[in-house]
Amino acid sequence: MEISDYALLADCHGAALVARDGAIEWCCMPRFDDGALFARVLDPDGGACTIEVEGGGLSDRRYLQDTLVLESTLRGGGGEARLLDAMPFEDPLDPAREHRALLRIVEGVRGTVTVRFRVAARFDYGEVRPWLRHQGRGVYAAIGGDDGLLCACDPGFEPDDGDLVAEAMVREGERVRVLIAFRRPDELERHHGPPGAERLDAALEDTVRRWREWAKDTREDVRRSAIVLKALTYEPTGAMVAAATTSLPETLQGGERRTWDYRYSWIRDAVLATHCLTELGHDDEADAFRRFVERSAAGTAADLRVFYGIGGERRLNEQELPLKGWHGARPVRVGNAAADQLQLDAYGHLLQQSWNWFELGHSPDDDYWRFLLDLVDAAAERWQEPDCGIWEWRGAPRHFVHSKAMCWVALDRGIALAERSLRRAPLRRWKAARDEVRDAVLSKGYDAGRGTFVQAFGSGDLDAAVLRLPAYGFIACDDERMVSTVGVLREALGEDGLLRRYDADDGMPREGAFIPCTFWLAQVLAGQGRAEEAQETFDRALQTATDLGLFSEEADAATGEALGNFPQAFTHLSHIEAALSLHADGGRWSSP
Repeated sequence: MEISDYALLADCHGAALVARDGAIEWCCMPRFDDGALFARVLDPDGGACTIEVEGGGLSDRRYLQDTLVLESTLRGGGGEARLLDAMPFEDPLDPAREHRALLRIVEGVRGTVTVRFRVAARFDYGEVRPWLRHQGRGVYAAIGGDDGLLCACDPGFEPDDGDLVAEAMVREGERVRVLIAFRRPDELERHHGPPGAERLDAALEDTVRRWREWAKDTREDVRRSAIVLKALTYEPTGAMVAAATTSLPETLQGGERRTWDYRYSWIRDAVLATHCLTELGHDDEADAFRRFVERSAAGTAADLRVFYGIGGERRLNEQELPLKGWHGARPVRVGNAAADQLQLDAYGHLLQQSWNWFELGHSPDDDYWRFLLDLVDAAAERWQEPDCGIWEWRGAPRHFVHSKAMCWVALDRGIALAERSLRRAPLRRWKAARDEVRDAVLSKGYDAGRGTFVQAFGSGDLDAAVLRLPAYGFIACDDERMVSTVGVLREALGEDGLLRRYDADDGMPREGAFIPCTFWLAQVLAGQGRAEEAQETFDRALQTATDLGLFSEEADAATGEALGNFPQAFTHLSHIEAALSLHADGGRWSSP
């Protein structure tokens, strides 16, 4: 099994991964960052919900058009059926509740197919085997600590060595339904009996309708990526998780693996993603995230974090779990120590988002302006500090070129906002700082001898993050310094048409090619008028998508194997950005 063999299910609250054989091997609900109740993707004993087909199996799969409802073909015993998997937008048993559920429906197409479901729930990342309690007529409760599941199936479940199993013959035109609904233990006491076929069918139809309604006006060539970004957004707060998983490795090499927990809301990723959604006509997501950050930072730059929990949480301490890991890739981590880092690019991303919002006709109110004022002041005061950069460097902080340039963006957009919205601000000081930052980047961040922007001041290391400089108006794509930089980066960081992030030694095993960087390269090539090269680069990045149109974070250039947490919002938003730029339909960050 490879990472690319998984399909995503999500409901804008939690998420699940379905393997190519139909097994749900990862599920976190009711929230993306909850302890997984199926975690076999990280440990063979981590629990899963499997389906077996007597005399056969699953053959092909696809998403129902413009949805995140997965359809798989089942064949066996001379018959054929289809399996529909979804996470409904509303609890099929009680739409007024915030509870989440998994819904699996087998529908007979021809002949007869016999299927067997097994629910092996293992709460808290496989740590807790459930206590099973019969709720009547084949409905069971699975309880572990303060977590619980209501498990129902048309023919009824039976206990089997701590798991629940159900077997059914499905004839043409018939349906068999499985519901796995999250419940707190005290709520399970109040439910008895099966949920009813009509309610489950209606929940599926409602989920299909709502996905299609959201996606209907989105460009077809980027619609799947837009759906993924929407799916990874936590609806109650507007936060967007960077990925649906934790600890899927970014390298095939052994040793201390690059295994991180990405189920949190990074300022950078979410700003970029919401901008893409705005470009596609989905303005509400951008406004929701803008308000989420202001709330989470308590209205001041001093309290700004690199990322937050999806409810605005700050204590996201990194710890290791005693799991075997994906194909033995360890450690398995929950939480992320990068939460305490200084990453100066956050200032620039937030001011860019505010500028874009202003360009849409939304002038900042008094409270929001005070927040922005504080952010720009912080950029003016702190730009000379070393930081951990866009890649969350775990070594000693450095003077990263990308970080400095994003401080310039914060100052530049802050000045424009103050002038255009007639707000009081220390413009003379801001303009002086903006000029100082620009001079420093062009003098200390560019190696004239090699003809390239470098990763950090005083360093010869290369970094594909400098490809972002033209996107924010710091330098033109066709400036001779960017033209030569592209050539150097392609030669030094290129692998079979893809691009690695950097060549610096960070003390960890060599990682795969970073797919967003390849999309960035396509954008810059297009801006240089090199249309054919830009399209070839864009197409090469597209080749890393799975058969379902999902992107991981990285790929092994030699084998094509997907690497890193999956699916990755950063890659999907970069796909959208590049597509918009290449086809001259917008997609560039606006600048004053």
